Formats: sequence, C-alpha cells, structure tokens
Amino acid sequence: MKVLSPILACLALAVVVSHAVLSPEQYWSYKLPNIPMPKAVKEILHPELMEEKSTSVNVGGGGVNVNTGKGKPGGDTHVNVGGKGVGVNTGKPGGGTHVNDPDPFNYLYAASETQIHEDPNVALFFLEKDMHPGATMSLHFIENTEKSAFLPYQTAQKIPFSSDKLPEIFNKFSVKPGSVKAEMMKNTIKECEQPAIEGEEKYCATSLESMIDYSISKLGKVDQAVSTEVEKQTPMQKYTIAAGVQKMTDDKAVVCHKQNYAYAVFYCHKSETTRAYMVPLEGAGGTKAKALAVCHTDTSAWNPKHLAFQFLKVEPGTIPVCHFLPRDHIVWVPK
Repeated sequence: MKVLSPILACLALAVVVSHAVLSPEQYWSYKLPNIPMPKAVKEILHPELMEEKSTSVNVGGGGVNVNTGKGKPGGDTHVNVGGKGVGVNTGKPGGGTHVNDPDPFNYLYAASETQIHEDPNVALFFLEKDMHPGATMSLHFIENTEKSAFLPYQTAQKIPFSSDKLPEIFNKFSVKPGSVKAEMMKNTIKECEQPAIEGEEKYCATSLESMIDYSISKLGKVDQAVSTEVEKQTPMQKYTIAAGVQKMTDDKAVVCHKQNYAYAVFYCHKSETTRAYMVPLEGAGGTKAKALAVCHTDTSAWNPKHLAFQFLKVEPGTIPVCHFLPRDHIVWVPK
C-alpha cells in the first residue's frame, strides 16, 4: 500500500479542509489572492445582483453586424454573438431558441438544420481580420435571464452528474422528464460526457471551486480571469470598436462556457491554439462595453460542418476563426 509523504499528506488534507470550511468567495481569495473576481462570477454567486444592470451580448436575438469598411453598402458581415445553445432568430413568433440545437461552443458538432436554414445571415463567428478599431457592429445587449447559481463544492460533489443517473437527478430537482428543462439538462450532461476534440482538454465544473482548481491545474499560475461586461441594457444600436483592443493571451488559455442546468455548470476547455482579446465597444447612444473575443488559430479538428465554417465559407484549419463570448462565460489567462 502506497503511503503519502508527510508533506503530500498535509497538502491533501489542506485541500479537503479548504473545500469544506471556506465559502466559494473565500476559496477564490485563498487560491487567487491577487486576482479580481470577474463580474460574471459575482452575479452567479449572487443572482440578486442580476437585476436591471445585468446584461449580456445578445446571441439569438439580433446578431452582430460587422462593418469592415469594405465592400458594398449593406454587405456587412453578420455575426451572431451570444449564449449557449441558442438558435437563430427568424423574427417569427416563437423563433429563436431550439433546445436540441448543438452548442455552438462545442466544435465536434455539425450545425443543425434549424441553425443553418432559419436565418443564414446570422451566426456566432467572424474572422480575426474584421476585428479592428473603427469597425462597426449592430449589437443588442439583453438581460441574462439564466439565474442558476453555484452550489458549494461539498454539495455539488454529492449530487450525481451523469447520463445513467438522469432519473435520480430529475427527481432531486423536481424536473419532469421530457420537459424543456429536462432536455436542456440532458443535453448538458451529454455534451460534458463527449470526448474533447484533438488538441484540447475539457472538463465540466459543477462548482466555482472545481473551476478554479481545473484552471490552475492546466495553466499553472493564473494572471487574470475575465468576462464580457456592458454598462446597461440597451436596444439594438450600432457600436464601434474603439482604440485599445487588448490581446489577453497569444496561445494558451482556459475558456469556460456557462451551461443550461439546474445549478451553475461550466463547460471548460484548455487550448494552446487560442488568442483572446478584450474589445472595447462604444455605442451610438453612449453605452460602453468590454467584449471578450476568442480566436482559434487551429480549427483542423473541428467538425467540417460546424456552424462557423458553413457561415464564413472557410475550410477547417485554413484561417483563424473568432467568436465573441457572452457575459456569463469566463476566460482564464496564464501568467
């Protein structure tokens, strides 16, 4: 029987004790003492903060219109920027959300028929060359109505999270099998159980503590944890990329995407072929935003029928593909 050295045993005990006795906020301060907690995390820890001033980039509702200053009037690039698992909005009653549409941030999946055909001009993705000061975008910042909060680590560890335990999970959260919520939860677990694409590592964090631990384990020392932020909710308006686009990382990062679930679950993946940017936006009405954009420099392992390729008309592995991140997604940047 293998015996841990006294030092390793103490370290293991410290981890267990810290998870058991510290609140999520205290655990953040313990593990990341010099790193400010991003607004997205604060709002998920305290859903009461997500009232009028809580907004996120609209994904399904209006799309992003990127005007690069080239081409014919009205021939702008349309980029849909927004939340997980949201279908394109056709403007028809009931259009917009499709529970069974594949997660656009899971690159193993081909686009569904609804995503491709309901509005071919709206997509989540754009090209890196279109992200520069002076480019204009028509954006709609909407309130994020997904208010599922983090569970404490010890609580989350006791709750099953697997496809073969779905009846038990539905019963625990009083979710009716076959309902919209049940299908969303089922899809989230299914995507979490899928293998990672080549060149990436993935993990679904069911607590803030586990997301912190995963990010540190993959990056070593963390320099920043950042999310998209906007000043206030506004109607659709034109935004201009301002000077000061900041490259956060040139290769390695952990990106965590909020999922649809009964409590806060994040689909995290670590890549060494990712560039992350903080993009300052200035609205025609004076509203300002700082939007996170992630550019993937190697897409060769993505599904060839992924939404990005079908919309941008490019082939896997040929050119960096970018997308903005919704407000409740987080990028972890290494030192």
